[in-house]
Amino acid sequence: MVISQFSLILLSLFGIVVGEYQPNWSSLDSRPLPQWFDEAKFGLLICWGVYSVPSFGNEWFWYRWKGPNPQKEFVDFMAENYPPGFSYADFAPMLKAELFDPDSWAKLFSDAGVKYIVLCSKHHSGFTVWPSKYSWNWNSMDTGPHRDVAGNLAAAIRNNTDIHFGLYYSLFEWFHPLYLQDKANKYKTQDYVSEVMLPQMYEIVNAYKPEVVWSDGDWEASDTYWNSTEFLAWLYNESPVKDSVVVNDRWGNADHCTHGGFYTCHDRFNPGKLFPHKYENAMTVQKTSWGYIRNTDISGYLTIEELLYELVSTVSTNGNLLMGVGPSCDGRIMPIIEERLLQMGSWLKINGEAIYKSKPWKHQQDSKNKDVWYTMDSNGKIVYAISLSWPGDFMLQLGDVTPTNQTVANLLGYSGDIKITYTNNGTPGVNATLPYLPPNTPLQWAWTLKFQSVL
Repeated sequence: MVISQFSLILLSLFGIVVGEYQPNWSSLDSRPLPQWFDEAKFGLLICWGVYSVPSFGNEWFWYRWKGPNPQKEFVDFMAENYPPGFSYADFAPMLKAELFDPDSWAKLFSDAGVKYIVLCSKHHSGFTVWPSKYSWNWNSMDTGPHRDVAGNLAAAIRNNTDIHFGLYYSLFEWFHPLYLQDKANKYKTQDYVSEVMLPQMYEIVNAYKPEVVWSDGDWEASDTYWNSTEFLAWLYNESPVKDSVVVNDRWGNADHCTHGGFYTCHDRFNPGKLFPHKYENAMTVQKTSWGYIRNTDISGYLTIEELLYELVSTVSTNGNLLMGVGPSCDGRIMPIIEERLLQMGSWLKINGEAIYKSKPWKHQQDSKNKDVWYTMDSNGKIVYAISLSWPGDFMLQLGDVTPTNQTVANLLGYSGDIKITYTNNGTPGVNATLPYLPPNTPLQWAWTLKFQSVL
């Protein structure tokens, strides 16, 4: 007999344990993180919605324009470009996605070396990119694309790649009347949670079977209001993805960096040193927005060197990188984003063994050379030193590698020998003479030395 989610809540209230995990943090936090997530290292957050139509400022466009403290640049933008009386809802039919090709997205993501994606199923505006029964006429089937975007992309990913499919979901909605009513009641009522939020979350898990459930929009209320622990107990015990699903830490205003599966702590979280809990650095290619913004020039995008810094330093310190990209309202990945993704993919084809399935080593950032970050293989027998710069004298100096007489070094992507000099008395330190690389050598941006037999 399958127990419904609402029955699970009732049973939990009476103290009856259903399944392995109980609806409290002590129990939920004891669940091991599925291994695939730690091995994946590199994911994409795809932020696409009604905000992609004005594509101005950032994805908080509606709130900046019509929220309690309207910002002048958004108000002026609307006054100068749209007729009086134009509403945010009027943007939705313009989200046509006429050029959205989920198969081409899937191929691009695979070529980029991505191992999981997280599609924004609903942002804080409440617009859903699936035909939600609980969001009438404010979803991608009833208006705009007139298609099940989440379903289309999930099928393309699963049919054509080995990428894990996940979904982002905002718990709250800026202007939903039921949420505003609960907020006015100081969250003593839960009409929005019971009639909108929880039904939608069960809906997307059952329909699309995401292996990542990436919660957001939790910060105005406690996890008790959101019924977070009850939902997670169902997710871990009864859902169709109970064995493989991973979740983050955004389940209530006191839960960040404290409860959940992997920790995000805050946007663009990169501690720069070994972090004791598995974490994710959620950041963006476009510097100021998760969604596509038209009024951005080249300086508004991170370079491939900056992206590789984020990837390498994050993986070295026990994290995954979740890189945010924003398609246009017609469904295109912009050429500059495509270029960055393909650059990441070409680098990972050469250096991926130092990233995927790797583990943090006893050192993270080299003590002598701050451009070098370390990882090791899953068996702890190989150390990788990833340098974000090429030394002008071709001599890479490392302060934390303690060699032995059997130490061997290789440069990933280069077939020749790498000469290393060191002392034999156990003192840390290695000098590696790097080779001259012809212009057509497919090595660029960051370089990985592979050490075998080091202390």
